[in-house]
Amino acid sequence: MPSLQTALPPELANNAIRLYRECLRRAKYIGQQQHNTPLLVEMVRQQFKKNMHETDPEKIQKLKDDAARGLINHILYETEKISGRKFNKSPTKEA
Repeated sequence: MPSLQTALPPELANNAIRLYRECLRRAKYIGQQQHNTPLLVEMVRQQFKKNMHETDPEKIQKLKDDAARGLINHILYETEKISGRKFNKSPTKEA
């Protein structure tokens, strides 16, 4: 069974690995706050393992985008919690 690093171009594998590590870090952080670290870490691992043999570049990019979107949403949530300021997903138009 080939590893993720040898199955994909190096630049793609490196990005996926970095993304995986960051997802694990966030899962551990959220888990510590909500006292369910093992569950969240296992969920991240399962999702990455489920898709680790994907070879379609478009599908890989979509999976990476989805993971990145989840990280960004969590970062925004934490920032809002700390600052007390709400961030809009899209700018509102004033009439």
